[in-house]
Amino acid sequence: MPNFWKKINKPILALAPMAGYTDSAFRQICKYYGADVVYSEMASATALNFKGKKTLELLKFKKAERYYIVQLFGNDPKYFKNAAQVVSEKIKPDGIDINMGCPVKKVFSNGSGAALMLNPERAREIIKQTLIGTDLPVSIKIRSKVNKTTAYKFVKKIKDLKIVAIMIHGRSMKQGFSGKIDYSQIKKVKSLYRKAGAEEDKKLKATLANVAFNFLSSSAPIIIANGGINTPEDAIKMIKKTGADGVGIARGALTKPWLFAQTKEFLRRGEYKKFGLSEIKKAALKHAKMSSKNNGKHGIIEMRKYLLWYFRGFEGAKEIRKDLVRVESVGDIERVLERI
Repeated sequence: MPNFWKKINKPILALAPMAGYTDSAFRQICKYYGADVVYSEMASATALNFKGKKTLELLKFKKAERYYIVQLFGNDPKYFKNAAQVVSEKIKPDGIDINMGCPVKKVFSNGSGAALMLNPERAREIIKQTLIGTDLPVSIKIRSKVNKTTAYKFVKKIKDLKIVAIMIHGRSMKQGFSGKIDYSQIKKVKSLYRKAGAEEDKKLKATLANVAFNFLSSSAPIIIANGGINTPEDAIKMIKKTGADGVGIARGALTKPWLFAQTKEFLRRGEYKKFGLSEIKKAALKHAKMSSKNNGKHGIIEMRKYLLWYFRGFEGAKEIRKDLVRVESVGDIERVLERI
């Protein structure tokens, strides 16, 4: 399959995978606001090996979500080949990603997620089996550091494999989802793939548009920097400090799925429109209608958690949020929002 990553204008803006959040409706609203690439929630390679109906249902997507990547997790290489085959045949996404960065204790203790960075031989075999099982572009997601293993040390051990993209969360496993970003590790991984003889900081000192290209060779994977991106300024800072080809936005998109549009506008014009309450209400309703269309009443129940992210930090929010966790229809949501 063609490597779709090379077709996207840089810097690439991706909706990073989030367990329990990056469902179809949320992916759609982020695509509507300009996300170039969206990821599924983590899907168990073991469950897919046995063609688990619930997992397959979780991974369904709409055409409007392309480019769409299915993310797999697990610790047994033999399951990844079959899982990749099932995903390729039944789901038909644009790519497959392997989670090697999840810090959640339950996942880590099972030898999955970030634990794979401590076991490069197993990680290599998982990547190999996934590549055997699919013609789709294969990528990985990792952490800046797991115990004493850095992203740079880990990537050096697998960089000969045909990976098309690497998303690096700039925090260590110990940090989880908060704390300072280690820009240096992302920059070092990026430097592994520079053409020989390229000056280290030449394009980092050029215009922002040139930063994104940063001496990519034709076979080099796309590097996506992730972590702590809550504003367009955060995204630009990440690109400048790491030389990455794009950014992965996760929790920042939960409060502002329009962050993708703002970041693109900021890249173009050096400024961006801030959303007021009326725009936020319109975005929330649009998202709710997508969720309702996908899953009916259950979709609205799932929507409650997103509404809590949308409406926070303003006067009277506490009382409004109490009502938003009880909504059962789009009409209910409209009536609550009319009171704001």
